[in-house]
Amino acid sequence: MAKEKTRVPLLPEDNSSHRRTKLGVLFHSSEPNIIHTAGDEQQEASTSSSSHHHHSNVSFPVSPSALSPNTSPANYFMSPFHQTSPFSKSPWNLPFMNAPGDTQLTGLVGSLVREEGHVYSLASSGDLLYTGSDSKNIRVWRNLTEFSGFKSSSGLVKSIVVSRDRIFTGHQDGKIRVWKYSDSKRKAHKRVGSLPTTMDFIKSSLNPGNYVEVRRHRNVPWIKHFDAVACLSLDEEHGLLYSGSWDKTFKVWRLSDSKCLESVKAHNDAINSVVAGFDGLVFTGSADGSVKVWRRELVGKDTKHMLVYTLLDQETAVTSVAVNMVEAVVYAGTSDGLVNFWERRKHALVHGGVIRGHRQAVLCLAGAGSLLFSGSADKSICVWRREVGGFHSCLSVLTGHSGPVKCLAVQEHPENDDGGVREWMVYSGSLDKSVKLWRVAEKPWK
Repeated sequence: MAKEKTRVPLLPEDNSSHRRTKLGVLFHSSEPNIIHTAGDEQQEASTSSSSHHHHSNVSFPVSPSALSPNTSPANYFMSPFHQTSPFSKSPWNLPFMNAPGDTQLTGLVGSLVREEGHVYSLASSGDLLYTGSDSKNIRVWRNLTEFSGFKSSSGLVKSIVVSRDRIFTGHQDGKIRVWKYSDSKRKAHKRVGSLPTTMDFIKSSLNPGNYVEVRRHRNVPWIKHFDAVACLSLDEEHGLLYSGSWDKTFKVWRLSDSKCLESVKAHNDAINSVVAGFDGLVFTGSADGSVKVWRRELVGKDTKHMLVYTLLDQETAVTSVAVNMVEAVVYAGTSDGLVNFWERRKHALVHGGVIRGHRQAVLCLAGAGSLLFSGSADKSICVWRREVGGFHSCLSVLTGHSGPVKCLAVQEHPENDDGGVREWMVYSGSLDKSVKLWRVAEKPWK
């Protein structure tokens, strides 16, 4: 039966209050309790890279029989480290480094467990990996060893993005911190400011017209987030940084001078994801169950982000959004374990289908090449490949975390050649306090 395509309706912004109990409520109350894992950490962890030859947008649910029987040694996780210094060396456990001539191109490369806290954010840049947790520390890793680190007083690190030599971190208390990587020999990462800048915040505070009501009897300057900064996204081409918050707004920052250009009241509940995408579009996903599309347009003498589409409007919360820039595809993960996707067709976004592969909430998405990685509260990572015609096949299921997979970062393998097999290095952070590194091959079908 031919797959029915539906064009995206052009829906007006709905400012009515939503009726539903969302995953965002869980996020607000206690993120580590997204999924009950009592006793799970005592189980022996395993890793899987089994192939699944499914060619359907309505994909299969993951079952235990679908996972690889290959299990790791009982000491797969290293015992938590107890160091006095928050930045002292802590080597990774590398139980599955591929031997020369090994043809198994997908699997676990390294694992690290710390007593430092749940891992909420990851960002990779060159040979550096940045990890953020509820310990307030941002750690920097290089070649699977601890390279540097810095600490903020702003609470849990919910999001990290890197723009050249600057690192932006979003925090639980609504602050955005700016750090600079200045000297590789001294391993120096120094805090160089915050968003908004202190001067801009003071100037804004002096003008009563700059205040907006955020709660009853509480007004704050519009240029500052007053709740957790859950997500950050860079538009390097236009020199912009987008920040999404639980305060239901996303803000637009100019990288050249750290100026806040705009604040958009975008949703009726917490914003969980903001992504600068193709064709100058910006995508936001929220606990109110919607995915919205925004375009920056000239309004008078100013530029404003205008609502273009509402891609999704449902009961269950949208937890993550990712974009395939080359194929112009938008993915949205939701709290019911599904991934919806939309494709660009003749200057319109058309719903392409639903990818089913998780038993519980999809908490993070990341794209690379023709692949999509989905991390879930069911503790697994599914690797999907977009095939000709828009179908998605599950290439492998990566298991080994003993808690929900909260964040993902993907980089192309530095040793990729022209042999026809493209490889990716995938970092995953979890509420089990671990970071894992996976090697994933984007193999062509035979």
